[in-house]
Amino acid sequence: MAGSQSSSATSWAPRAVAGGVLMGLANLVPGISGGTMLLAAGIYPRFIEAVADTTRLRLRLQPLLLLCLVGGAGGLAILLLAGVLRDLVIHYRWIMYSAFIGLTLGGVPLIWRLAQPAARAFWGGTAGGFAAMAALALLQSGPAASGTGSSGPLLLAAAGAAGAAAMILPGLSGGYLLLVLGQYEPILGAIDQVLEGLRGLSARAVLEAAGVLLPVLVGIAVGATVISNAVRFVLRRFRDATLGVLMGLLLGAVVGLWPFEDPASPAPLQAAAALGLASAGFVLTWTISRFGRTHSDPPGDQ
Repeated sequence: MAGSQSSSATSWAPRAVAGGVLMGLANLVPGISGGTMLLAAGIYPRFIEAVADTTRLRLRLQPLLLLCLVGGAGGLAILLLAGVLRDLVIHYRWIMYSAFIGLTLGGVPLIWRLAQPAARAFWGGTAGGFAAMAALALLQSGPAASGTGSSGPLLLAAAGAAGAAAMILPGLSGGYLLLVLGQYEPILGAIDQVLEGLRGLSARAVLEAAGVLLPVLVGIAVGATVISNAVRFVLRRFRDATLGVLMGLLLGAVVGLWPFEDPASPAPLQAAAALGLASAGFVLTWTISRFGRTHSDPPGDQ
């Protein structure tokens, strides 16, 4: 039994780490969904099961290990790369968004494989998911909050719950929700302050940042508990339709990730480079989703 569990863990552990890193990076960028990245990495159904089990105090080794890998990798990516990624998106938007398009679409073959044979409910869910994602993308392209606002504990907790929703619901951008709530800069600033405090061995700086981040963590815990159990329910009761919605969200995410400021006239060389970056991202995510997979290890099985 121990050998079987170890073999099973080695099949999904690399995807859990990679998915956690991608989720952490995606949650820093307005318009990109951390849940979509988990879905693209092939770890989403298993992650939902693990969160739902743990929040219901059904504590088992493999779900706990998966949550540690995803959460640890995502948290480390956020802590180390928050400032860098924010600067890259601001100054090299078309490059970063081209890569994210490929990373997102790399999950499409996985969802298609899970949905076989594709039923009518799957196609209906796909159409609905695509329409919802396209509408959300149009909403996010409109005027948003500056990301700066008052930051009381309740508002910070609400921002944390929004972040949890973005981690669990593909297509929902945590970064955009933080912008709308006016908490984008306060929270990212607190994360940078923690890193600088650790580098400078300044306990005061870390404690000041903790006053901002602790309510956020409480909100994440509450939001993850509610949303993960809801998603688990629909995945089990309405599997075909839910997989269709997930497929539609992945395909529709491209609408909100269009990399060019002027969609009508990218330069030919720029368009070719964007296509190359998207292709590289697709291959990377597809490879991650295939890594270590066997016929006895379908996504979502525990």
